[in-house]
Amino acid sequence: MTTPRPVFLDLLRIKLPLSGIVSILHRVSGVLMVLTIPIVAILFHQALSGPEGFAATAAVLDAWPTKLVLLGLLWALFHHLVAGIRHLFLDYGVGLDRPIARETARLTLYAAPVLLVLSIILSFLLGD
Repeated sequence: MTTPRPVFLDLLRIKLPLSGIVSILHRVSGVLMVLTIPIVAILFHQALSGPEGFAATAAVLDAWPTKLVLLGLLWALFHHLVAGIRHLFLDYGVGLDRPIARETARLTLYAAPVLLVLSIILSFLLGD
């Protein structure tokens, strides 16, 4: 008994459940963070090389495109953290019921931007 398998899948028409979107974003955020490790290491090395290197690194980090990238990476960190905690609970069998899984997925999607905004507010309150 073989079941016919689809030959063509239109990925733009497949409606993923919210849990699937959270899971994909968890993987994307992890990949983004891993890909930036060499850049962060180079900037860290340059900043520790001396006063000129520190000034150059500070100039790179002070540019507005870099700040946008850092905001994206901070979102990736928060989303990866919250979604990872959600996945750990799911691995232990907590929250596997469909309504609870949907609600935790929704909370995960809301938590990362909220944490991002709170961290920005906190950085302004503490004076950078």
